[in-house]
Amino acid sequence: MDKKAKKRIEVLRKKITQLQQQLAGAKQQMDDPAEVTQYEEQIAAAQAEIEKLKAS
Repeated sequence: MDKKAKKRIEVLRKKITQLQQQLAGAKQQMDDPAEVTQYEEQIAAAQAEIEKLKAS
């Protein structure tokens, strides 16, 4: 893994943390059920990208 990939993983981990906090807030309010799904999809995509970067 090169330096660029490590930095990207670090950024993605921070993004996942932020998205998880937003997801928790969205679950508490449930104003828009689609918002919860959107956050879950974004988290899954970021985790998939991390796995892809680790594999390369």
